[in-house]
Amino acid sequence: MRRFNTTLRSTEPGTGRGRFPGGSWRLWLRRAGLGGVAGLAGLLILAWAVPLPERLEQPPSTVVTFDDGSPAFVFLSPDDRYRMAVQVEDLPHIDADYLDALLRFEDKRFFSHPGVDGLAVVRSAVVNLRLRRVASGASTLTMQLVRLLEPRPRTLRSKAIEALRALQLEMHLSKEEVLAAYLSFLPFGRNVEGLPAASYAYFGHGPDELSLDEIAVLLAVPQRPSSRFPKAENLAALTDARDEIADWLLTEGYRPRAGGYETLPAGMVNTSQRSAEELLAAVRQSAVPRRVRPLPRHAPHAAFWLRQRAQQGRRPGDAAALHIATTLDRGLQLTAERLLERAHNPLEQQGIHNGSLVLVDHHQRRVRALVGNFDFWDAEHGGQIAGFDTPRSPGSALKPFIYAMAIDRGVALPDHLVADIPLSYGDYAPANYDGEFAGLVALEDALSHSLNIPFVRLLGQLGVERFIGTLQTAGASHLCTEPGHYGLSAAIGSVEITPLEMASLYTSLAQDGLYRPLTWLRSDAEQAPRRRPGSALFSPGSAHLTRRALARRDRPDFPERRRLAGAPAAIHWKTGTSYGHRDAWAAGSGKDYSAVVWLGNFDNQPSVDLVGAEAAGPILFDLLEAVADRSLPGVGEALPRDLKRLEVCAYSGYLPTEACQQRQWTHALRRHVPTQQCPYHVALDVDLDSGLSLNPSCRSGRRFERRSYVVWPASIRRWLAQGHRWLPSPPSLDPACRVTDERRPPTILSPPAGQVLVLMPGVPASQQEIPLAAETQGVEGEISWFVDGEFLGKSKVEDRLWWQPEPGQHEILVLDAAGQSARRQLRVWSRDEVTAASRRGE
Repeated sequence: MRRFNTTLRSTEPGTGRGRFPGGSWRLWLRRAGLGGVAGLAGLLILAWAVPLPERLEQPPSTVVTFDDGSPAFVFLSPDDRYRMAVQVEDLPHIDADYLDALLRFEDKRFFSHPGVDGLAVVRSAVVNLRLRRVASGASTLTMQLVRLLEPRPRTLRSKAIEALRALQLEMHLSKEEVLAAYLSFLPFGRNVEGLPAASYAYFGHGPDELSLDEIAVLLAVPQRPSSRFPKAENLAALTDARDEIADWLLTEGYRPRAGGYETLPAGMVNTSQRSAEELLAAVRQSAVPRRVRPLPRHAPHAAFWLRQRAQQGRRPGDAAALHIATTLDRGLQLTAERLLERAHNPLEQQGIHNGSLVLVDHHQRRVRALVGNFDFWDAEHGGQIAGFDTPRSPGSALKPFIYAMAIDRGVALPDHLVADIPLSYGDYAPANYDGEFAGLVALEDALSHSLNIPFVRLLGQLGVERFIGTLQTAGASHLCTEPGHYGLSAAIGSVEITPLEMASLYTSLAQDGLYRPLTWLRSDAEQAPRRRPGSALFSPGSAHLTRRALARRDRPDFPERRRLAGAPAAIHWKTGTSYGHRDAWAAGSGKDYSAVVWLGNFDNQPSVDLVGAEAAGPILFDLLEAVADRSLPGVGEALPRDLKRLEVCAYSGYLPTEACQQRQWTHALRRHVPTQQCPYHVALDVDLDSGLSLNPSCRSGRRFERRSYVVWPASIRRWLAQGHRWLPSPPSLDPACRVTDERRPPTILSPPAGQVLVLMPGVPASQQEIPLAAETQGVEGEISWFVDGEFLGKSKVEDRLWWQPEPGQHEILVLDAAGQSARRQLRVWSRDEVTAASRRGE
């Protein structure tokens, strides 16, 4: 007989119901619970083990923004889409009406479900079964995001996978992160993705303020991007879909908080309390976008330059390299671009194909406009080169800083007379732009008229390395750091500097000589106040005197058309033209802004029209006038406290002597007042009978009077004599008088100190003579020349004596009429000696 296992089941008397004997039902429940927990744990492990959708990490478009946060330039993303990322911190800046409408329309329980909405699934199943077709879906925003990241065929299996992936996303991401990702990947047709890109492409503005009709369009297109994308053949479908969505929203009780319209039909009120019929009528009266606008592409050179700098040392997709917030001002940038664009055609006809412009708020050191070239797409002329960061020869544009340094060190004052005559340093013989020389000229006039010789001399007094060091302190990082690399020609353009570096210098000059780095990123600008106060390139006093010289209008580089139209108030400026007409510069400052304009050709092709005053100057004036604040009256510049009034000789600008009969007041630094007295006036006792000068040794018993005379240096007299011009000389000393006063020794002018001569083979020695020239102070008569102890000859101070050099080391000595002397060493090489020394590595 078959036996049943009564231990598995029994029936209680009188009940007829089965039970689990021995408490085995508890074991079953326990096993079921453990199985459920194990399954859930497996799902959790799987959710964390399986990577999130790869496209979620796809880098978006790099966006360069203006100072106000609006996009200046939007790059294509690595997958060739315009996708402007939305971060969690950006959500408060998305129009609240849009977010409200989105959640109402797509997922009203978004913030309460775990990625899958169970109620929506049940509702959808009931509706679809009743209608026997798919009439209602249950996709949440999270499930839609999964579908955007991992497109699949529309099947039940795909729905199941999307649901699991949605649960996984919600386990890894917060609701805000899910919403931000959804808004970043929404499809809007072609290669436009994400709400911000669509808002700019459809309406020309960001998603921070959207009207009801715009909201409805932005909800309609992602449902069917290909058939509702703004273009001519889609306008009817897009209009119908927009109106239908707006009607549905309003029927469901949705009301925009701000109303969303400025222009409404007669009788309608612009408030959030308008009726649904009024709001819907306003939507239907508005036009849908007919085409896609190009996304912002302003300041392309700055955008590419900044992106390259931001990507250095960062991994792809780094947030700091994707959103580049600049200090560029939208209005000022567009103004600068228009000014340079307007000048393009006339300059192109003159053979000038490249140009750049920098505009800086010199109070805050923020770069407000950067224009890198005329035409970014001009491949023939290097249109994509960022001219504002390209080193070029500045011509005379650096002279103001030599001027300021000389005042700072007590070497010169603005009224000092300086020599502007031919000068040579071995093979280097600088000349003025027009090839003419002025003789003696006030230093301020030399700067205003951009004379070269005075500043070459001045740089020799200050020291080239000191000047180069000042430029490097001011951020000129492109300069060569090798000592001795630059010579005196640095005064007139042998150094190379970028327009940005030039702007830094002129910004410092406008701010009383104080250097602080320029900033073009908002992050740097916000940190700038917490940095060290800056470096003093020049004193406030020297900067003031330099600006005063640069503000003069009576100068050759004043733009011709401005002589009639006038110049912006409170502007100081300087122009520069490089050697060979390859660069034209104009740099200067107004009350609030400093600007630099550079013009030239990146292939170094010259143009006779590349002249700073004529080509770059007018653009600078137009820019500074365009950005000037005309609402405030002009206020005179206050005198810095480190300046003091100083009485000087009215003729020479030096400290007066008794011979200076006319004097005037000027300003000098309190701590560095020049001590040299006027070298151009001499007071002599003149015998009334003979007309000769006297001194205490021979005045007794004679009738004489004290007279003042102007005495020019021998170098000036020599230059005048070459043009058959002469000046009257003071009376010579009576032969009966003894030389008793102390006089300074002569100064050898030629050959210059440190010169090395190399004799040219094949050239007759008689054609390789060098001039010997000297300067005397207060001693008239002839001077005597000696070479290696042997007498060479005599000459007047105004004349030169020519000497035929021979290879070897030589000592040259000059002796004046008072018996005072000066010596100079000169090395002369033959070509064979130079070749041998080169082989030895000397």
